[in-house]
Amino acid sequence: MTPPDVGSQSRAHGDVLTEISDGLVALLKEFYGRGPTQAKSYYQDDLVVCILRGGFSRVEQTLLEGGRGAIVIQQRLEFQELMRERFEAVITHATGREVIGFMSGNEQDQNMMCEVFILAPTDLIAGDDSPRA
Repeated sequence: MTPPDVGSQSRAHGDVLTEISDGLVALLKEFYGRGPTQAKSYYQDDLVVCILRGGFSRVEQTLLEGGRGAIVIQQRLEFQELMRERFEAVITHATGREVIGFMSGNEQDQNMMCEVFILAPTDLIAGDDSPRA
């Protein structure tokens, strides 16, 4: 049996990463009115991570400069939970796998967001007895 072409495998993986980054940026642009200026995605085994830089709205930036960072983080967390199904759909479409976990974080000082997705099947969660929202 001939081994698979390594170049074509990495190209396909690169296409998946590009689809993830582009899809999340497009969602944020559509619903925030502006989106991140940089995005980089990572996909290994059952884990997808996307780091997004830039994209604070003018209102958010004003709140941050006024010492109201907690309000910005709370609003972003609410938004990301509301957008959960749309975010997960981007990942499912790109990877062909169901998303069973989604976590989101923000780093104000560096103007970064991090979106983390756990894919099924996974060995990170024991069996079917794990609670799901």
